[in-house]
Amino acid sequence: MKSKKVILEKLIEEQTLLKKEYKVKTIGIFGSYARDEQAETSDVDVLVEFVGPIGFFKFIKLENYLSEKLGIKVDLVTPDALKPLIKSNIIQETVYA
Repeated sequence: MKSKKVILEKLIEEQTLLKKEYKVKTIGIFGSYARDEQAETSDVDVLVEFVGPIGFFKFIKLENYLSEKLGIKVDLVTPDALKPLIKSNIIQETVYA
């Protein structure tokens, strides 16, 4: 099982490519990994903000790319996709790379 530190280090390593290929502005983790409460079966929740629109297929490609690089299933979301009732809590708990 990977740690929050290992995941964040990998995201930092990938930042140049993420910015160039996917127009990533900010990226971080939230949920069980951000709170160090992950289980063996946990996926990693990744909050990503883009410089501009990237389209659905590129979004899915990024989610798959991150899953492959991290070796864990990634659940990729944008701030706009968060439900208003939980948005502020998630943004507050997000640990950015």
